Amino acid sequence: MKLGIMQPYFFPYLGYFSLIKHTDKWIVFDSVQYIRHGWIERNRILKPQEGWQYISVPLKKHTRETLIKDIRINNDEDWTNKIIRQLEHYKKKAPYYKNVMTLLDKIFQKKYDSIVNLDVTCLAEVCIYLQINFNYSIYSELNLQIEQVNKPDEWALNICKALKASEYINLPGGIQFFNRDKFIDQKINISFQNIILNPYNQYKTSFIPGLSIIDVMMFNSIEEINKMLNDYELL
Repeated sequence: MKLGIMQPYFFPYLGYFSLIKHTDKWIVFDSVQYIRHGWIERNRILKPQEGWQYISVPLKKHTRETLIKDIRINNDEDWTNKIIRQLEHYKKKAPYYKNVMTLLDKIFQKKYDSIVNLDVTCLAEVCIYLQINFNYSIYSELNLQIEQVNKPDEWALNICKALKASEYINLPGGIQFFNRDKFIDQKINISFQNIILNPYNQYKTSFIPGLSIIDVMMFNSIEEINKMLNDYELL
């Protein structure tokens, strides 16, 4: 079994979904401390003119030690309509604007209290749209008994051992934190999947890579996106 383990991100970039597509099982890892200025409640889309801007979900105040699973959304703010307004400029040039907005309307019809539940719903619905399998479990709901974690890479190692995974695949961003020998010693193959972010037509003077999957879906068909998801190298 190929296992992927990632924190829940809000409409993440193409590489996140490529990793989902090429794993057999996915663990939504929500039992660690929430870190500000990451991707759990925000991502990037195009600005109406040049450059990019954030779309984001407002969060309730919480202590520094709060775990991701306990982070709550501040629904006193009308954040769904704000995001919809931020995306309206795509209507002028994006060929799949209506498809994407229909998808977002479906997601935003529900009310969410937990950022984890929102992110998981976004991931699941995008995977349905892209016609890729998303076989996931939320870590905090598994009540999984794992060995004691002493180093950051041992979270993945010990989860793999508990679930009897034969292979672990991660994104390359955290490659420096992993000791491959630990995994090899347990007969678990480990690799890092680096997606090739080839340009697509954003109808701008310069291409901005690594934006939210929303941007990718606005300008590309499902078939084109799946070709992108398959364009990667293993490190």
